[in-house]
Amino acid sequence: MKTTDYIAFIIDRFPKGYVFTYLDFKAEVSQKQALIKALNRMASSGKIAKLSKGKYYKPETTSFGNLLPNQKQIVKDLLEEKGKINGYLTGYSIYNQLGLTTQVSNTIQIGRNEIRPSFKRDQYTIAFIKQKNIITPENIPLLQILDAVRYIKKIPDTTSSNSCIRFIAILKKLKEKDLLLIMRLANKYPPATRALLGAMLDELEVTKTEALYNSLNSISKYKIAGVSSVLSNAEKWNII
Repeated sequence: MKTTDYIAFIIDRFPKGYVFTYLDFKAEVSQKQALIKALNRMASSGKIAKLSKGKYYKPETTSFGNLLPNQKQIVKDLLEEKGKINGYLTGYSIYNQLGLTTQVSNTIQIGRNEIRPSFKRDQYTIAFIKQKNIITPENIPLLQILDAVRYIKKIPDTTSSNSCIRFIAILKKLKEKDLLLIMRLANKYPPATRALLGAMLDELEVTKTEALYNSLNSISKYKIAGVSSVLSNAEKWNII
């Protein structure tokens, strides 16, 4: 089978919006350059779309033009390495998903243990947030919540008090084992994050928040405007 026919055959089986490179094609090493040239020709002709150098995708066409892949597809090479998860979408990338804002950002934020400088990929800015906890599939949803709590003041098109109301609704749906885990994970977050989490859990009458409370400096104050109107025990947690 000719290289171009082989590529077309494989691409036909990719779902729309799937991001791929020449590595997705099981070709001999000697065919690498031929593959890359063929992919570039297909991109130039509009049969596929180019996301960035060496990255292509099968576009979904609408009356408004080609749709970009979803954010996870765009950065999937930064979320996993050799089959092991080493990053997750967070920050601006999940505020909308968590129901914290209606805005969708052109910045894709990724939580990782080892971070790197920000860079551009097509219309998106890829940025990184340092995560001190071990990243596992099970704790990613909880780390996303904690990251949002940490950056509550930066959530666009909302207020900290409204965000607190939404966080409380999110926390209320967690199982007891997840509530215990999120408190343990919070130990590697800044004190203000631990204080705000503790105050919200107190609103839900969650027990076993003593360790979280005792991890805080009793004389430190955490300024988060407006949340005292939502959190009846903000003073206990030194939130002003």
